[in-house]
Amino acid sequence: MKPRDKVRFHVIARIDARIRGRVLVNLNKFLKVRRLLVRGKWLVLTRFWGMDIDPTVEFSLSARFDKTFPKGIHIGPKTYVAFDAAILAHDRTRGYYKHTRIGRNCFIGARSIIMPGITIGDECIVGSGAVVTKDVPSRSIVAGNPATVIKSGIPLKEYGSYESADETRRLFWEQDAANGGAA
Repeated sequence: MKPRDKVRFHVIARIDARIRGRVLVNLNKFLKVRRLLVRGKWLVLTRFWGMDIDPTVEFSLSARFDKTFPKGIHIGPKTYVAFDAAILAHDRTRGYYKHTRIGRNCFIGARSIIMPGITIGDECIVGSGAVVTKDVPSRSIVAGNPATVIKSGIPLKEYGSYESADETRRLFWEQDAANGGAA
């Protein structure tokens, strides 16, 4: 890399970091609004529809919960349901109304579908786009259509994160700070 290109790269990186910093600060202003909207949706789902969703559950505003048989939805504490995930408790074509249970400390990936009557154990990860048609044992990772167990016996922390996730996050931010916010 020529010296002139190095200078140009560092100038662009600093400008990018400043813009990212401003955007991050501006987006953080909406976090309170998002939290209020999610809490409002939780209240409607639990109080009006009668779903059994723990108050510590986090979910995307676009996550879909079955409202045809709402009392059949049960989600344990410290679980995260990502965007466009669908959790079903009925199948009208077969006249099938079953309870769907998701354990504690789980992560349900984006655009995944949990079929009616499925039980997902504690500390599980459901991969993005997975179609879960069979029960998932605790401490497992499932993915695919139909979902199959990829790995089992993995310890997870709250919201389905790996135990090493906090260390990875800390190292990233240290590196970002050392590079002047240009990581």
